[in-house]
Amino acid sequence: MSKQILVIAAHPDDEILGIGGTIARHISQGDKVVIAFIADSGTARYEDETINLIKGCAIAAVSKLGIVETDIRFAGFADQILDTLPIIKITQWIEQVVQEIKPQIIYTHHRGDINRDHQVVHEATLTATRPYSASFVERILCYETPSATEWAGPYVENYFVPNVFVDISSHLENKLRAMSAYKTELRAFPHPRSLEALHTRAGYWGSIIGVAAAEPFMLVREIKR
Repeated sequence: MSKQILVIAAHPDDEILGIGGTIARHISQGDKVVIAFIADSGTARYEDETINLIKGCAIAAVSKLGIVETDIRFAGFADQILDTLPIIKITQWIEQVVQEIKPQIIYTHHRGDINRDHQVVHEATLTATRPYSASFVERILCYETPSATEWAGPYVENYFVPNVFVDISSHLENKLRAMSAYKTELRAFPHPRSLEALHTRAGYWGSIIGVAAAEPFMLVREIKR
């Protein structure tokens, strides 16, 4: 039976970096996947013209995984300053999307990422999906984001310790093709956001579970009703 899947990403490209192969796998299994981008508006980091380019790249990237434009949501919050906004605004926007989509599975950021936007999105996601108000949500998982998860300080609360692994051996090439659409975000090897590094990373996680390629997740909550 197909499921409703919601992927919550602070920025365009986070969804491919962390969960691109898993998205492709869900689509291949007949699941409906909706992508919700939180911080997709300009700040000092990007000019508005560049932001429009990045949005176009996002649409092109996820389309390579099989997601249509009508299954993409842009919140319009400013990039890199989510921690300066009242978190209730972000939470309420996520709540609206959750109630609209009614997903059984939600993927969101890891709370220990060095990127503050990721931390805010994690907290807002958990608040927006409290079991009494979103009883249809069966699982919430956190994904890693290369260049954000591994660069956090060596503190216990920042550790990314995956306990769920998804075999993406048949979908890794789709993930890399999708990432190639992010011309402004892609970097040259050995940067973590290079295609070579992403391929190597998938191989590392795959080796842990005995497959060619995998993506790791931390299970935050699972409810069996």
